[in-house]
Amino acid sequence: MNSEIAPAHRVSKKKRGSNDINTFHSLFVLFSHFMFSMYYHRKRTSEFHEKGDIRMCGIIGYVGEKVAMPVLLDGLKRLEYRGYDSAGIAVVEDGCMVTFRRTGKIAGLEALCQENPTLSRWGIGHTRWATHGVPSEKKAHPHLDCRQRIAVVHNGIIENYRQLRKELEDIGHVFLSETDSEVVAHLLEGGGAPLQRIQKTVIKLQGSYALCILFQEEPDTLYGVRMFNPLVLGVGENENFLASDIPAFLDKTRKVVFLDDGDITRITPNSWEIVDFYGKQKTQATVVQIPWDPLTAEKGGYKHFMLKEIHEQPQALEDTLLGRWDLVNGRVRFDELEGFALGTVERIVIIACGTACHAGMIGKYMIEQLARVPVEVDYASEFRYRDPLIDEKTLVLCISQSGETADTLAAARLARERQAMVLSICNGMGTTLTRISDRTLYTRAGVEIGVASTKAFSCQLAVLFLLSLYLAQQRTTIGNQLLSTHIQSLLALPRQMNDLLKNSATIHELARQYYLYHDFLYLGRGVCYPLALEGALKLKEVSYLHAEGLSAGEMKHGPIALIEPDVISVVLLGKGIAGAKTLGNIEEIKARKGKVIVVSHPDHWGEIPLVEQVITITDTNKYLVPLLMIIPLQLFAYYVALEKGSDVDQPRNLAKSVTVE
Repeated sequence: MNSEIAPAHRVSKKKRGSNDINTFHSLFVLFSHFMFSMYYHRKRTSEFHEKGDIRMCGIIGYVGEKVAMPVLLDGLKRLEYRGYDSAGIAVVEDGCMVTFRRTGKIAGLEALCQENPTLSRWGIGHTRWATHGVPSEKKAHPHLDCRQRIAVVHNGIIENYRQLRKELEDIGHVFLSETDSEVVAHLLEGGGAPLQRIQKTVIKLQGSYALCILFQEEPDTLYGVRMFNPLVLGVGENENFLASDIPAFLDKTRKVVFLDDGDITRITPNSWEIVDFYGKQKTQATVVQIPWDPLTAEKGGYKHFMLKEIHEQPQALEDTLLGRWDLVNGRVRFDELEGFALGTVERIVIIACGTACHAGMIGKYMIEQLARVPVEVDYASEFRYRDPLIDEKTLVLCISQSGETADTLAAARLARERQAMVLSICNGMGTTLTRISDRTLYTRAGVEIGVASTKAFSCQLAVLFLLSLYLAQQRTTIGNQLLSTHIQSLLALPRQMNDLLKNSATIHELARQYYLYHDFLYLGRGVCYPLALEGALKLKEVSYLHAEGLSAGEMKHGPIALIEPDVISVVLLGKGIAGAKTLGNIEEIKARKGKVIVVSHPDHWGEIPLVEQVITITDTNKYLVPLLMIIPLQLFAYYVALEKGSDVDQPRNLAKSVTVE
């Protein structure tokens, strides 16, 4: 990563030279642009091309009675999981726009700011993660207009930026970068009040964006705009915030307003308002009290967030289960699903990305075997492009940790267009997915900062198992005694997880033995096959090693050719026949001098041939095996990455929530 430093940049109030944009349009033209823009967004949500600087970034804005710079830097640190290629801050002090930008992580920006302190009490900040282009100071946000009186930070992509840029250059605007984001700052130049200029600008933009805007001419005021990218308003005492995610200001206020697509908000230290692109006042915005403890966003003595969140899984699971079972009557309760017409469902389609999709694949086994409903699982990015056959008798189950995953949102909107019922499993309160779904089952995992998802995955599995039992109750495909037994097994999991976590030292020693190896194969059958995919994903995410998840039954159909002494096979033996069948794979690997690590249900104790290491989980039913086996797999990935010296919480080229395609 580049380590170039951009000096603090102070701009005087003197005019720097530029032709103003003619911003006067007829109401008819405004209306036409607006209607086309809305139509375009709805038809092509997140269908982004390599036309700009596609990214997933962190935004923070502050206005209040405190000095802004420390607040902005603190917010950026809490958002660094969203981007860490470059970062920047803009504030207004003594009537001048002052900007700080630096490539690399927040620490570099912080050092620059400490060398050039300001007393401004309002400003904006940004941390960037790019999938296109080398990080550079020129690409870092905030971006400024020609006169350097307007600062803009942006998450998303402006699809039509090339056309807009050419129009602006033709009338004299000078650009300092190749990014799409800079176009927004130049469009905001011209006559009229800041809010009017924003309204005239946003109706010209095509794509996906969250914006935070600072006008030098309007003291103690910030503006935010949301269109298909997350932006939340934090409501404090004599201070207000804008951010792309709640943790940015969670230690300062738990009161938030979730902005909707098409919202423009104006905030001052003691007031906030929301209008639409025409300036019509929004009267139904609700202030929500977030229940998360701010300390959950801190490391709490752990070396990394990932390790902390692995150890938080027992508590997160207890929180997820709370109030969702009636042990006296042996029933599962979902108050969120009261009145939801699940009885008409003939088929379920689960759509998700990455780790959430692996949870969905395990959920398929649970739902089909317990509730006897046919289930398909599809990556959201594939579902939206294959013209899926869904209708009003299809339940589309969307799973997302953040609730802002672009492909999952697009798939959910497609499902709504085709009259399917949309149910989401989500950890993010008030996020876009929860608002476009008919109903939402929250996972209650709390804040997850580590880029590699851990506790969110476990909680998704718990909700999927509860949903399977709930559907089985409704469809009378399960007896009361078996239902009660399954609930008891689920309630025992937090204690069993804690027991496995006490074995961390053994996993760490195992990681020390194998972190210098370069190739890992993860094998499993039944519910352990998606778990193998997830175990491999965790290792590759944080350690950058080649790891591949395989169906154990497919081993002889090609992958066995990969086996040699320096290839490590991690074999997952589930409960019952699926695990027993996989024992044969161990013999095949050992016969070819491969090294084997086994994670096993106690059913197979005494049957496992001589291998390098055996890790045994506590007894549980076959559906819940993944909730216990994932603990050693997560720990192994973490400790391998630790031994390799990888940046565990912020692995290269990855971001926590992919809000663009």
